Amino acid sequence: MLGGHSLERGMDGVRLRGDAGAMPRTIVAAAALLAIAPVALAAGPRNQEQVRFNPADQAAARAAVLRKADLGSGWGGGRTKPDTSAKMSCPGYEPKQSDLVLTGAAETVWGRSGMEVQSLAQVLRTPAMVARDWQRTVVDPRAIACLRTTLAKGLTSRERLVSFKRVAFPRLARFSRLYRAVIEVRAQGQKVRVFADFVLVGSRRTELTLSVTAPNAIRASVSRSEVKWARAMLARARA
Repeated sequence: MLGGHSLERGMDGVRLRGDAGAMPRTIVAAAALLAIAPVALAAGPRNQEQVRFNPADQAAARAAVLRKADLGSGWGGGRTKPDTSAKMSCPGYEPKQSDLVLTGAAETVWGRSGMEVQSLAQVLRTPAMVARDWQRTVVDPRAIACLRTTLAKGLTSRERLVSFKRVAFPRLARFSRLYRAVIEVRAQGQKVRVFADFVLVGSRRTELTLSVTAPNAIRASVSRSEVKWARAMLARARA
């Protein structure tokens, strides 16, 4: 139970119904800040990736993001403009980005009572750029500490970061990784926990990010859906 929600399981994944409404917006906002593909993990105008969109790679990015048909019934939302200017930075950690060229980007955001799913596809000019970016902004041990700090700063006094760590995820492509945050929320005299998952996948010239925010009680069911959704995105990634 989360704020009056009862859980159903259907063929299309996890269903939530009840009277509590959506996930707390501060948590969603913090999750959205972290749901940036590795190419965006930098700071400062002199260290930003070069943006050189072209029609073919824009179309490839749009093809890869999550669709309503991937999710099943009961979801609302759709395509939104990706914010390529969104940056994160931490003291002593500013991975080089200025030698990367972003040629395509697309994003979708979907919601259902108690859950939010965001997908982002970014296309770089060459596969070597994806490999370089992964080494600098995912494999670097400073990256997870920076992500943890950024998420914690985005929470309110009613929200507490319980944990943030890498967890096991199938190797769907050359680059695959999952980070999970567990957050405790105090509301109406009660404490409940939610989780935010950040799936990062890199294949050829494409970087995919899938972020999911949902009640902690249904984590196992959502985790199974995440693998399915990531596979669907990867199958359509044509760049």
